[in-house]
Amino acid sequence: MKKLLLLIIFIPIIISTTYAQQQYIPAKLSDSALLEKLQHQTFNYFWHFAHPVSGMARERSNVAYDYGDEVVTTGGTGFGIMAMIVAADRKWLPRDTIAARLLKMVRFLSKANSYHGVFPHWMNGTTGITIPFSRKDDGADLVETSYLFQGLLCARQYFTGSNVIETEIRNRINWLWNDIEWDWFTKGGQTILYWHWSPNNGWAMNFPIRGFNECLITYVLAASGTRYSVPASVYHQGWVQSDFFKNGKQFYGITLPLGFDGGGPLFFSQYSFLGLDPRGLKDKYADYWEQNKNHTLINHAYCVANPKNFKGYGFNCWGLTACDTYNGYNAFSPTNDDGTIAPTAALSAFPYTPEYSMQALRFFYDSLGANLWGEYGFKDAFNLSKNWFASSYLAIDQGPIVVMIENYRTGLLWKLFMSCKEVQAGLKKLDFQSPWLLTKNK
Repeated sequence: MKKLLLLIIFIPIIISTTYAQQQYIPAKLSDSALLEKLQHQTFNYFWHFAHPVSGMARERSNVAYDYGDEVVTTGGTGFGIMAMIVAADRKWLPRDTIAARLLKMVRFLSKANSYHGVFPHWMNGTTGITIPFSRKDDGADLVETSYLFQGLLCARQYFTGSNVIETEIRNRINWLWNDIEWDWFTKGGQTILYWHWSPNNGWAMNFPIRGFNECLITYVLAASGTRYSVPASVYHQGWVQSDFFKNGKQFYGITLPLGFDGGGPLFFSQYSFLGLDPRGLKDKYADYWEQNKNHTLINHAYCVANPKNFKGYGFNCWGLTACDTYNGYNAFSPTNDDGTIAPTAALSAFPYTPEYSMQALRFFYDSLGANLWGEYGFKDAFNLSKNWFASSYLAIDQGPIVVMIENYRTGLLWKLFMSCKEVQAGLKKLDFQSPWLLTKNK
C-alpha cells in the first residue's frame, strides 16, 4: 500500500480565486442544496485546475519539493473522469464541452509512456513522459492504472452518442483497454499480481498485491481483460493469501469481515468502489456492502470514543484516511491517529453512512467553512488540536467526494461501471455474486 509508505514535504503556494462559486457563504442551505454545492465546487478541481495541455488531473494544488508544475496523476485522473461524467449528467457544463475535454485526455494517453499497456503513477502533463514516483518506481503502476480505467470504462459507457467526438472517445478507450497486459504483471506466471514493473529496474520494487486494501479493483479488472486477462487462481491464491485478509473480530461491537484491525484508512472502502457497486456484491470471502459499511462504522465509532482526547472529535467530526497533515502526509486510521481529520473520509462514505456523513458535512461547512472551504470545495484536512487547516487539495481525495456522493444520490457511476460486459465477465470468472450479473449485458 504505497500511500502508507509515502511522506511528502510540501511548500504551499497561493491558489488564485477566479470564479464566484468558490466563495464561502455561511447562509443556511438545505441538505440537498449543500450536497449539490459540494459536488459542483469539488468538481472544479478537475476542470479549472486540470493540466492545460493534457487535461489530466494535477497531483495536488500545492508544489511539493521535487514535483514541479507538470506532474499529473494517473489514478487521480481516473477519479476526475468520473467527476466529469457527474458534471455532464447534472448539466453543470454542456455535454459536448466535457466530451471535448475527455477526447483531449484520451488522445494524450494514446501517446503517453506506458509499459505493457500500463501507465506510470505520474507523468509530465505536457509530454506524457514518466515522472518517477520514487527512484525505482519509474515505470508501470498497475493499481493507479486500474483507477484510471475504472473511470475510462465509465466514460465509454456514458458517452454513447453517434457523433464523431463520442465515437472517437469510445474507440480510443477500447484501444487503450485492449492493450493492457494484465498477465505480464504475474511476473512470469505466478498466481499473484505485482504492483510495479520498470524497463530500467525490472521487478526491483517487488511489491505483490495482497488484500484486503484499496486494490480489489485491480484484480477485478485483471480478470476482466479482453486480450491479456489473468485466471481466477491469481485472485484466490494471490489476493486473498495474506496475514491481513481475513479478520472477523469486533471493534466497538461491530464485526469487521476483512482487513487490518480497526479497518485501516477509509480509502480502502472507497477507491475500488467508485465504480464497483458493493450493494449485493459477495464472494466466498465477504459481503462487500457489509465490509465497507462496517469499516466505516468502526472508523466513526473510534472518533466518537476519541480515546486520545483530540479536540473536535465526535458524532459530527470524524473520518480518518490518507491525507496531508501539519507535518507532512500520512495514512490515518484507528491504529494510526494524530488528530487529523480529512473531509474526504466521511464525505466519500455517504453511501454507507448517510446520516453520519451528513452530520459531518454540516459541521465541516456550517462550523468550519470559513477556514476549510475554498475554490475546490473542502481543503484536504484539518487538525483542531493543532489549530491547523490545510491549504492544499489532492486529486485522490477530491475525486471520491464527487463520485461517492453521486452514487449515494443516483447510483450513476455504479450503473455505468457494472454495465460493462467485460467487468461482468470478470466478476463471474472470480465467482462473485451481484444483482448486476443477473441483468442483460449492455
